[in-house]
Amino acid sequence: MSEELEDDVVEQDCPPVGLPAYMGTFADLMSLLMCFFVLLLSFAEMDALKYKMVVKSLDNAFGVQREVAANDIPKGTSIIAQEFSPGDPRPTPLKEVRQDTIDETRDALEVKINAEAEAEVAAKKQEEEITEESLKFQEALKEEIKEGLIDVETQFDRIVIRIREKGSFQSGDANLNRAFLPILDKIRQVLSKTDGQIVVAGHTDDIPINTPRYRSNWELSTSRATSVVHELLADGEMPPERFILEGHAETQPLMTNDTSENRARNRRVEIIVLKSTSKQAVTDSIQRLNQEYESVDGEVTTVE
Repeated sequence: MSEELEDDVVEQDCPPVGLPAYMGTFADLMSLLMCFFVLLLSFAEMDALKYKMVVKSLDNAFGVQREVAANDIPKGTSIIAQEFSPGDPRPTPLKEVRQDTIDETRDALEVKINAEAEAEVAAKKQEEEITEESLKFQEALKEEIKEGLIDVETQFDRIVIRIREKGSFQSGDANLNRAFLPILDKIRQVLSKTDGQIVVAGHTDDIPINTPRYRSNWELSTSRATSVVHELLADGEMPPERFILEGHAETQPLMTNDTSENRARNRRVEIIVLKSTSKQAVTDSIQRLNQEYESVDGEVTTVE
């Protein structure tokens, strides 16, 4: 009797032979569902407008490709937008590839880039203008330059017309020689066609002077510069506001005062035409851009 029971227990513990009966039905069902979804996908049409709306909503949600007007209310900083690094551009159903990351710093970047570009253009234009005007002075005064009466040179943002004492003034006197007046008339004609501030500076050598009329080289250098200014303003073509008068005595020599030739070169009157500097051009461009983008601040930092 016990042997029969043991045989029945062994037979019941063995699993049935082959796969369960439901597996065939399950496999058929999965195959039919896969074919069904493949057919749905093949019949589907991509709505580009809806796709664009979905992409736009995602962009706004994650802070990517969001255009913010300069006069909008400031918003919080998006960490995702700061750390976002765009990947390789890929084709889209919209028939265009977009790979620009636009955020709240766009206006500030435009101001900086535009200011630097305008400053570079202004500096180049200024250099060309100074060279052109310098050539006009050299052409008008070529005879005087050959005779050693006049020197014309450019120094960064200025044109320097250097009148030597030879032929223009008597020694120790600030009255212009009448023979030199036609030369000043040539200079005035070219100056009237230029813009910029005009500085007239007088210089002497290191030999002290003490006469009833001029107590020192300061008075002599200033008086000579004054004589030149009066002659340049004689015909009223240029406004007096353009002129600045300076007297430097012997403090700014061109050469060391150790020979008579060097002292003669140091005795001079300089007419300096000042042009706007590159820093001023940058300042003007930033101010002009700040008027267009009121929410962006800009400043000029001078680099030595």
